[in-house]
Amino acid sequence: MDQTIAMTPIGIIHTPFTCLEGMPIQPGGARDAIGRVELRPELAPGLADLTGFSHAYLIYCFHKSNGCRLSVIPYMDETPRGLFATRAPKRPNPIGLSVVAVVAVDRNILTVRGIDVLDGTPLLDIKPYAPVFDAPVGPVRSGWLEGKEHDVATKTRADGRFVCPPKK
Repeated sequence: MDQTIAMTPIGIIHTPFTCLEGMPIQPGGARDAIGRVELRPELAPGLADLTGFSHAYLIYCFHKSNGCRLSVIPYMDETPRGLFATRAPKRPNPIGLSVVAVVAVDRNILTVRGIDVLDGTPLLDIKPYAPVFDAPVGPVRSGWLEGKEHDVATKTRADGRFVCPPKK
């Protein structure tokens, strides 16, 4: 299992959030936030046909995260939880995932709504959201999040667990 995987970002995510503290931590807390996803120009043809989808997954690197914690107290909870039962950024591989609404495509720029990432975040991939593939059939469980649905829009802001990146 000791295998190294190297990835090169395909672009950069631009958002209104320049500071980790106080920013939305899930798309539900950033419903109206607009972002620009800037792909490397040579990858622009890869955005063809994406506007036919209402939503897309952005897969990115938590570039300001350092270290890993296997037990964390997630937002909207006060109980320590196993890392892999949360979306906390301090992970063995600091990979993030957000579902965003596709607003427009212009050459190598994808405009999205519902963005919840830090400005300058390196983008690893984009995939269309397709309910026929992605929406589970049958009963769905939300684990420790059961009953916390009402908190999504109001309690999904980063708090003192994050610090602002140093000013340059």
